[in-house]
Amino acid sequence: MRSGDALTQHGRAIMDRLETGLADKVTGRLRELDDDLPRLITDYAFGAVVGREGLDLKSREMITVASLITLGNASAQLELHMRAALNVGVTQRELLEIVIQMAIYAGVPACMNALTVYRAAVAQHAAQPED
Repeated sequence: MRSGDALTQHGRAIMDRLETGLADKVTGRLRELDDDLPRLITDYAFGAVVGREGLDLKSREMITVASLITLGNASAQLELHMRAALNVGVTQRELLEIVIQMAIYAGVPACMNALTVYRAAVAQHAAQPED
């Protein structure tokens, strides 16, 4: 497993694959609160966990979206990860199917809230300039 600066760079690279400029945006906001906080996210969450072998990034984002829907209280993170899912190859249809599937496990209110987030994420993703 990577460690130190290599782990940080690996985590930052994954974040930027999910959404261009995400690493700088997130670490900048976290650094405003505490100088060590950005490494917890880049190194642990993205570098060590999301960056593990065994699942591709598309699969990991689909799982993350489903999990955030079931939480029912993380709409900002859900929208970010819906956009990220679209950025790594999840289709709009697949994303919608994840939302619908979660109605069984999280309930219809969570599904309805996720549909609102889905609309916003798809609209924002469509408005992104092509690379």
